[in-house]
Amino acid sequence: MKKLKKKQSKKSRKKLSASGLFEVVSKGFEGIVDHRVGKVRITLANVLMSGFAMFSLKDPSLRAFDGRREEPTNLERIYGIEDIPCDTYMRTVLDKVDPEKLRTTYKDVFRELQRGKGLEPYKYLDEYYLLSTDGTGYFSSKQIKCPHCMKRVLKNGECQYYHYMLGATIVHPEMKTVIPLMPEPIIRQDGEEKNDCEQNASKRLYQHVKEDHPKLKFLVVQDGLGCNGPNIRAIQSYDWRFIIGAKPGDNKYLFARVAEAKANEKTTTVEVVEGKTTHRFHFVNQVPLNESNKDVLVNFLEYWEITDGEEKQHFTWVTDITITQKNAYSLMRAGRARWKIENETFNTLKNQGYHFEHNFGHGKLNLSVVFAQLMMLAFLVDQVLWTCCSLFQAAVEKICCKTRFWERVRSFFQILELDSMEMIYRAIIYGYQIEGFTILDDTG
Repeated sequence: MKKLKKKQSKKSRKKLSASGLFEVVSKGFEGIVDHRVGKVRITLANVLMSGFAMFSLKDPSLRAFDGRREEPTNLERIYGIEDIPCDTYMRTVLDKVDPEKLRTTYKDVFRELQRGKGLEPYKYLDEYYLLSTDGTGYFSSKQIKCPHCMKRVLKNGECQYYHYMLGATIVHPEMKTVIPLMPEPIIRQDGEEKNDCEQNASKRLYQHVKEDHPKLKFLVVQDGLGCNGPNIRAIQSYDWRFIIGAKPGDNKYLFARVAEAKANEKTTTVEVVEGKTTHRFHFVNQVPLNESNKDVLVNFLEYWEITDGEEKQHFTWVTDITITQKNAYSLMRAGRARWKIENETFNTLKNQGYHFEHNFGHGKLNLSVVFAQLMMLAFLVDQVLWTCCSLFQAAVEKICCKTRFWERVRSFFQILELDSMEMIYRAIIYGYQIEGFTILDDTG
């Protein structure tokens, strides 16, 4: 009989616990209409939940997850999976799933975060949520391809096929966690010969975010690729605000106008001192973005971080928020929070146990994109737990290293018969014991 030690545990909020969120995901999958006709051996909801469980457990490959079919008890109890597909069956079924069908499940998880007041700590400048967007790749091959693969020709004449996505993450300068929204695939569109691009994907992403979260006020934070008239107009068309990086080499007209304003003493310089660090700001409001978009007026903010008299960091941004001496520091922190989509999102997925760049399966149609969306959905659930579930937080902090934490979760999942993921967290925090442990052999 396997039994956990009974000690006082940290309470988890029911809807924002692992069990509650797994149930939300499972119900979301049940609402997706199966693309197959006739009688099926395993329901689409079970196949999708199996894919989600693979990424939730951070299994390193589809083959590793396939081995769990031999001991299905915890997959049934914890994830509610009644029938577990083999790796081939999972690939075949998920390849024909429309990735857009997963959007409702993302919204369902996000809605629970809102209802539980877990989103409120991310509010910045009183009313905005910082929305950081950026692109990243997750698949590349010279042989494997599908109709949606992007293609580039290398210097040696060989073709490289790859998949890219545009991520969108709610960030906050003071929050360790981030809240990812459903990413937008950057793929070769149906009937198109040319590659898709990040700018086109941005337009689709903005529309989807507005439809999914119509009441939220977003302050979009981006790198220099977004510093152009069409992108800024697209952001403003949804009544959102922006802080976007600007570079002298890419925005020569803008920097020339700023230099003119400085020569005419129309700019402002202010310093904020924190211990040994000096934050120096130089800004001017209402300057034209570029020669072809003179009607797009932006506010320009330049920032230096100086420690012990030595320049450590230097950034320049444009924004549509009027810059003042009082808010320059806050705008700087918002602009620098953009990096959280790279550090706390993409870097975490690639280097902290999620195996983001591993090819779990490419398929002939949608499989690569569906797997990427399921992985990001699992990451969203983890981030909600890290934000709202004290039990999860304590378990992660007990192990310290996230990759070792996921290893510990998998080991307990494998050797103990459990009724919930919360029991694994408690086992990590408080320890466990197995009563009546006996090794059997036939040497007697």
